[in-house]
Amino acid sequence: MAQEIITVLLRLLANREHSQLELKRKLQQKGFAAVAIEAALLQFSAKHLQSDDRFIEAYIHARRQRGYGPVRIGHELRERGITAAAINQYLKGSDPLWLQRARYAREKKFGAALPTGFSERIRQQRFLEYRGFTPEQVNRIFETADDIA
Repeated sequence: MAQEIITVLLRLLANREHSQLELKRKLQQKGFAAVAIEAALLQFSAKHLQSDDRFIEAYIHARRQRGYGPVRIGHELRERGITAAAINQYLKGSDPLWLQRARYAREKKFGAALPTGFSERIRQQRFLEYRGFTPEQVNRIFETADDIA
């Protein structure tokens, strides 16, 4: 049974990084005993085959590349069993890169021109907030439109 868990863990981790909670859930779904799961996860963690830190870095990078903001990414990480302290260590909402990513996400969806009408601006703001960008980041994108109007 222990060899089966190790085989499953190796297969899962070969595809992508996983958090401990994700791996635990997947192994439980496959019917492995809780004690055997805990032992295997401790063994993998001790040998650095599984690392929540690596998972956090890879997850943030992947989601940032897909146009998601720090709020949404932080929420998704919490769902995957990552502590708030670990999230705050890796996910800095004040990083200027987030503002660039928010601008890119807006331009990709709506084009380079900023909205001229109120309803269109609200629609774009809602889109960016849904994507997980903070209200401050969203407002900064539209500051130049306010200066012109």
